[in-house]
Amino acid sequence: MTNRELYLAARTALSHMEDQQTAGMIARDLICTFSGKTPEQLLGQIDSPADRGVAARVYDGVERLLKEEPLAYVLGEWEFYGLPLYVSPDVLIPRDDTCAVTELAINKGLFLDKDPRILDLCCGSGCIGLAIASRVKDARVTLADISKEALAVAKKNIARNKLGGRVSTFQVDARQAAPGFLGKFDMIVSNPPYITGEEMKQLPKSVNDFEPHLALFGGEDGLDFYRSILEHYTAILKPGGFVCFEFGMNMADAVCRLLEEKDYTVIERKRDYNDRERAVLAQYSGKGI
Repeated sequence: MTNRELYLAARTALSHMEDQQTAGMIARDLICTFSGKTPEQLLGQIDSPADRGVAARVYDGVERLLKEEPLAYVLGEWEFYGLPLYVSPDVLIPRDDTCAVTELAINKGLFLDKDPRILDLCCGSGCIGLAIASRVKDARVTLADISKEALAVAKKNIARNKLGGRVSTFQVDARQAAPGFLGKFDMIVSNPPYITGEEMKQLPKSVNDFEPHLALFGGEDGLDFYRSILEHYTAILKPGGFVCFEFGMNMADAVCRLLEEKDYTVIERKRDYNDRERAVLAQYSGKGI
């Protein structure tokens, strides 16, 4: 079997669930990822014999996709904000929606005092914190999550993107008091679990069956983690520090009310690529804790 025949076989199988163009793109991604070739290299070797091990992985990947497993988990990697990231079912797949909170944090981070300390709380794969570290060159970023498995993925992504000098990890619970050893931060950014109880019942199969529920369910009204973070983590903000949250559809007003109730001033609300309010930046204006 040649690489061309492998590509055509995968594309044909995937065309049962995708249009022809998308099926072709996915087939190409499978072969390139599992063979370590770029699309250009694959094209140059399209009529060369396909590696048997690569072909076996491609066929397995196609079967997994036909069972509605997300492509990112099949590939074992995904790109976010220009960074290559490892992903596994222990972490959520980075989505374009999250670019909104990431951009808010980066734009503020560029104007913080020298060598700012930034906490990515409920970090999952580390996608937000690593994107910040890659753009805010003097930032010292801490990735924190309750899941040891998620932190293992985050550590791999720190190494993959050569950011070990400025990015560290800690296991913490966003629902409990912030550990004193974390120190003080100029900004806390978080994409916490925010799916409501009702929404959890309606998740598509690709999310419900494969992505970690620990990173999805935010309490019956979806706001439990925002309450906890503001209650327990305001204490580790420096005076005048900032909080940057992602939230779900139609949650903007509720999250902003929680911030204002805890003496935060809302500075900016940002929309995602689908023109939905998705993120907020706020500054702590209280007297401190």
